[in-house]
Amino acid sequence: MLKIENLKKLQFLRSLKIRIFLIAFIIGILSCNMMRYAILQNYEQRAVSLRISDVQTQLNILANHLITNRYLQGTTSEAIEAELSLLSNLYDGRVLIINNNLKVVKDTYGISGGKTIISEEVIRCLKGENTSQYDPENNFIEMTVPIMETLEADEVDESGKPAGPQYVARGVMLISVSTDYIAVTMDILNRKALVMEAIVILAIFSASILASFVIVRPFEKITDALNQVKAGYSNEPISVPDCLETEHIGDAFNAVISRMKVLDDSRQEFVSNVSHELRTPITSIKVLADSLRMQDDVPVELYKEFMEDIANEIDREDKIINDLLALIKMDRTDSDLNISQVDINALVEVIMRRLRPIALKRDIELVYESVRPVAASVDEVKITLVITNLVENAIKYNKEHGWVKVTLDADHQFFSVVVADSGMGIPEDSIEHIYERFYRVDKSHSREIDGTGLGLAITRSAILKHRGSIKVVSEEGEGTTFIVKIPLTYIAVS
Repeated sequence: MLKIENLKKLQFLRSLKIRIFLIAFIIGILSCNMMRYAILQNYEQRAVSLRISDVQTQLNILANHLITNRYLQGTTSEAIEAELSLLSNLYDGRVLIINNNLKVVKDTYGISGGKTIISEEVIRCLKGENTSQYDPENNFIEMTVPIMETLEADEVDESGKPAGPQYVARGVMLISVSTDYIAVTMDILNRKALVMEAIVILAIFSASILASFVIVRPFEKITDALNQVKAGYSNEPISVPDCLETEHIGDAFNAVISRMKVLDDSRQEFVSNVSHELRTPITSIKVLADSLRMQDDVPVELYKEFMEDIANEIDREDKIINDLLALIKMDRTDSDLNISQVDINALVEVIMRRLRPIALKRDIELVYESVRPVAASVDEVKITLVITNLVENAIKYNKEHGWVKVTLDADHQFFSVVVADSGMGIPEDSIEHIYERFYRVDKSHSREIDGTGLGLAITRSAILKHRGSIKVVSEEGEGTTFIVKIPLTYIAVS
């Protein structure tokens, strides 16, 4: 129970508005922190660099004075002592003068005088290398500057030219410089930066809320439109051009609305067609029965004729109902196929023998060509229905003394059944409608040509259930060709 409550509390995180706000706000905070850190680090590096440069200049001047006054040889000088004391006080640090024997000649703190100092920095400095090291934790800079003496050289070099003056390190000045003022300045800068950061974060907070509402607003428009359609208040297309993504969603929504309208119109037309098709035979039966009932002493010949017409209308009604039931059963997504290994060549031959008498009545030549033996895993009943409907239609909608040709072929994956005829053909604007229920290409002759208008709808549904395809090529007045392709091996979709 507690877990469910916790999950409910976290539901708000699924909101796009909340996510946009959090992303913008977190990025803003991180950017402010990184900027403050970068500014402080840059200031610290710059301040330490300037401090080192300033102190080094002062030490170089002092080093010259030490050599001039021979301070390392033990000569005392009030001026040098004053300079050392001033330098120590100026930089709030400690100055040590070390000779080339590593002994401390002078310590402004008066602690290490006369002692020997052995350190890497001092030894490197005696070789003429300046060193500096910044300790941010203890707030000081430790520097070493060599005390160099210039010696005039009388010797000549290998080329015979004067060798020039020689520089010799007579000692080292080691100084520790306080950086407390840098730390204090950084602390002041940090406090000011925090105040500015708080102001900026507040602005980012407000901007994030505003941005989340502005960005999500188009989606809310789409949601409102969907709710309007769901409630049945509107079917009108929407336009949300606020941004490219919402415009695409709006276009997709409008396409769905159009599709829904088409489906609704198709449903209404289907209901109307079903009502009409079912009512027509019943009306004919009622008219014939009333005619017989209203006449006395009806001749036997007329009675038989009317009863035969009534029987035909009953058969027609029965065919319509059976076709409707077959189509409804075919439309069910959970309807199973009775798959078995079928000899397609033998199946087509049986169908052709059954339909040959119908073709002979209209003097239509029925031709069957088998390119190769074909065996496939199919539902025999449904495939029989497919081929029968196509060949029957080719016969019904053919010309007198015409022809119908059925060709069976296969490759490594599919088998194909091609039904071609020399009939009246299909108008170009009707081809995309021929699979609709109760659709008739020639409505004026729909009563003359026996059928329910459901055959091709049933055929297409059976083919699709086998994961196959059906294609039609037709030219009005020149005939029609149906091409059916069905996989040799049926693979059920789990």
